Amino acid sequence: MLLIPEQFIGFLLAAMLITISPGPDNLMVLGVGISRGRTQGMAFGLGCALGCLNHTILATVGVSALIAASPVAFITLKVCGGLYLIWLGIQALCSRGGTKVDSSKAPTESPRKLFVKGLFANSINPKVVLFFLSFLPQFVIAENGNVGWQTAQLGLTFTLQAAVLFGLLGYFSGTVGQWLNRHPRAGLWLDRTAGTIFVALGLRLIVSR
Repeated sequence: MLLIPEQFIGFLLAAMLITISPGPDNLMVLGVGISRGRTQGMAFGLGCALGCLNHTILATVGVSALIAASPVAFITLKVCGGLYLIWLGIQALCSRGGTKVDSSKAPTESPRKLFVKGLFANSINPKVVLFFLSFLPQFVIAENGNVGWQTAQLGLTFTLQAAVLFGLLGYFSGTVGQWLNRHPRAGLWLDRTAGTIFVALGLRLIVSR
């Protein structure tokens, strides 16, 4: 079955906010776009986004295995994931802002090479694996059945929205990078908003369980 509308919309909004909040991936996309050009920035961003497919597969297999083994194990994963999200949220809330985008010139690399670099870097990043295992299950409704398919749809949704947003960041990298450098506190408020969402998701889960 497909995700129900409320489930899909809630997840998409949270995923988009998390994606645009200042972090290593999107700041690197901006930096590459500014220093090497729009095409290179878009290629690197799309590589980073598609690297999420690897984490989607791992999360889908892992969550499905837990459900098959024991519903209690799945609940434990969700609670532990909730605690991890709260920790991420506290870090974002304690951020001092001051986001800067590095616009220094760098050796030119082909879009294909940058795409592969972004894909590889994100695919093997253990922090992203942990994030997916913590974030995706928060939006899974076990009572609706087929948890693995729900997880896969959530992961694909995250990947697609990241591809769109990272592609736009790469394309408008010069304009966005200059704006962020002129308004460093904008990153602070994005962090605050994302941090609030992380903490709220984690607390909701812990309280409800």
